[in-house]
Amino acid sequence: MARSTSPEKRPGFLSQIQTLFRFTREVYPWLGWLIAGVIVLGILIGVGVGFLIPPVAGWSVILWGVTGLMFGVLGSLMTMTRLSTRAMYQKIDGMPGASGHVLSTALGRNWQGGESPVGVNPRSQDAVFRAIGRGGVVIVAEGARGRLTRLVADEKSKIQRVASGVPVTVLYVGHGDEDVAISKLATTIKRLPKAIDRGTQAAVIKRLDSVSRGLSSLPIPKGVDPLKARAPRPR
Repeated sequence: MARSTSPEKRPGFLSQIQTLFRFTREVYPWLGWLIAGVIVLGILIGVGVGFLIPPVAGWSVILWGVTGLMFGVLGSLMTMTRLSTRAMYQKIDGMPGASGHVLSTALGRNWQGGESPVGVNPRSQDAVFRAIGRGGVVIVAEGARGRLTRLVADEKSKIQRVASGVPVTVLYVGHGDEDVAISKLATTIKRLPKAIDRGTQAAVIKRLDSVSRGLSSLPIPKGVDPLKARAPRPR
């Protein structure tokens, strides 16, 4: 039987909004009331402006009310998008491989991070991930600090062997006093001061990729896949 060559149909905008709403409501059950409140507030503000700007006429008040409705809908979408991001972080917090998901999706163009760990302990599921940007090389350690010592040291040694002089920052993901929460991981990395130029960054990426090529098939530690908790975003 011949396979269909037609491209896969993507979900429509309204379908994506519905999926995003359901995903976010699982964490914030009051989301529906919040969205309704934002929309009603936008309408009330629009109507209020219509009464304040002379000359006051019925068509003018209605027009401003419709404008307020549009701004209310826009505000509700922005609010839901922000809450969906928070919901996603809450769902993946503590999951094996969550750091890799953040590094591969939330750092932007100035950083390159991998979803798969560059070092892992299969028994304990402790893992280290790596990101490279203008701030140097960042090692993200996921698991218990005591068990991560060897993994972090091995990764540091690897980096210093092929990229001597490039600053290396180690971040531990968790909820301890010196740990970085998963929800703040991307922000913490982006705030690192610039230490290398783009040419050096590209060279470091190339060197470390060649060294880590043997680990490219290393699986994410067993557990709940954080990608399944990813918040869908409307396109």
